[in-house]
Amino acid sequence: MTTSASIDHIGIGVPDLAAAKEYYDGLVAVVGFREWFPADENQFNYGPDGTLGTQIFFYRALEPDGYSRHATGLQHLAFSVPTRSVVEQAHEWAVRHGSEVVHEPRPFPEYGEHTYATYFLDPHGIMLEVACHVPGR
Repeated sequence: MTTSASIDHIGIGVPDLAAAKEYYDGLVAVVGFREWFPADENQFNYGPDGTLGTQIFFYRALEPDGYSRHATGLQHLAFSVPTRSVVEQAHEWAVRHGSEVVHEPRPFPEYGEHTYATYFLDPHGIMLEVACHVPGR
């Protein structure tokens, strides 16, 4: 019997749930995610808009110590988008919202012949990647 598995969801603890929700509500509209379940005072979530796929849950951190992508744990979170123009739109959105840009939009051939991506930090220092793996614009 052949089986296949996928990641159903990822849970991320953040020290300021309201700030994270405000930030991600804007970003997910650009990358094509939407809220799947009603938010409450302890969590909110998003998943792909119009299809099944991996969901992201954000939880109020009960032990809100500092975060570092260089420590053990989550290094970064990547969104796959259908076009390079969406990568550029996400980058522009991040800049408008004061995100620290780690990498401007550009080709990353080391991650695949057609990979075009941008990287930036969310308000809590979590590195986000928005990538397209389709050739052309």
